[in-house]
Amino acid sequence: MTTQMTSSSNLDKWFLSDARLHHLYPETIQLLARRHWTPLRITQMVVQFLTPVKGARVLDIGSGVGKFCLAAAYYQPAASFFGVEQRKDLSDHAEFARAMLGLKNAYFINTNFTQLDFKQYDHFYFFNSFYENLVDKDKIDDSISYSCELYNLYNRFLYKKLDEMPPGTRLATFHCLEDKIPESFHLVETKADCLLKFWLKI
Repeated sequence: MTTQMTSSSNLDKWFLSDARLHHLYPETIQLLARRHWTPLRITQMVVQFLTPVKGARVLDIGSGVGKFCLAAAYYQPAASFFGVEQRKDLSDHAEFARAMLGLKNAYFINTNFTQLDFKQYDHFYFFNSFYENLVDKDKIDDSISYSCELYNLYNRFLYKKLDEMPPGTRLATFHCLEDKIPESFHLVETKADCLLKFWLKI
């Protein structure tokens, strides 16, 4: 599959709507978008919160096909956005879309998030990517293992890693329960009918 980077004038056109951006991906991926990928209007709000200064390094935990990172990189070129995704095919789709758009501040890591050093990042975005372990339908695919045990393991790991971050660390969660967030993080704002929450480590 060949790629051709988008010129700066054409880049804007991709971000006119979610539907337009989804055309970077195959139809099978587009069908997953409504339930699994972050809407552009949410990304715009998240980016404003997670990039208080230039040069911020933001990690998207469970980045799928990279839509959040790509849109965030477009909206905030002075920051760097990293997506970690354990499914190689989804990471490949993310890399292809990044190359098509020509964005230089979006990066994708194909591994389980438990393998990362969280101290390499400043702030975090989490769209409840563990929830697939609790449902019998609406999974992205059957390429990975699912279980309640994994759901609990991942939540405990994320809780621990976030709790170890320094004061000033910012976290944005979308469709996520508050009891999964360390008490050291204070809820500072909610948006989108309280589905989007902004947290600050004290």
